[in-house]
Amino acid sequence: MLAEELREAYVQVGVRARDWRDAVRKALAPLVADGTVEDAYVDDVIRGAEENGPYFVVTKGVAIPHARPECGAHGQALGLTVLDRPVAFGSAANDPVRYLFPLSATSSQGHLEVLSSLVEVLADKRLYDLLDGAQSAREVVEGIRDIERSK
Repeated sequence: MLAEELREAYVQVGVRARDWRDAVRKALAPLVADGTVEDAYVDDVIRGAEENGPYFVVTKGVAIPHARPECGAHGQALGLTVLDRPVAFGSAANDPVRYLFPLSATSSQGHLEVLSSLVEVLADKRLYDLLDGAQSAREVVEGIRDIERSK
């Protein structure tokens, strides 16, 4: 379940970002702060998007910034950053992005398990209503837990 993967310490609401690079750095900051990922991991996420386009913008308004495990991931983690105002990532179909789910895993299999749970919740309109009105990290985590229990 997504709520089990999502640590309250990795959830941020009302974050202001100048552009997509700033949004990615701010979304991954809690994972860097506790050593789950290295600064090099964040740099690789940004470099990958610069070289290959915004591959991690997965649906309207949603990005899942991540890099390969060997680029500085030391643990499995999922965060959530809600921007106060959406920013363009260069995805014609899915810009602008307001919701970022930074992801770290130490293996490709770890990415797949978390992504599977995330995709299920992303399909539920209640998630976006929750995120748009959330005032705290705790409110977000409890709300996602409630959405998952109701399925």
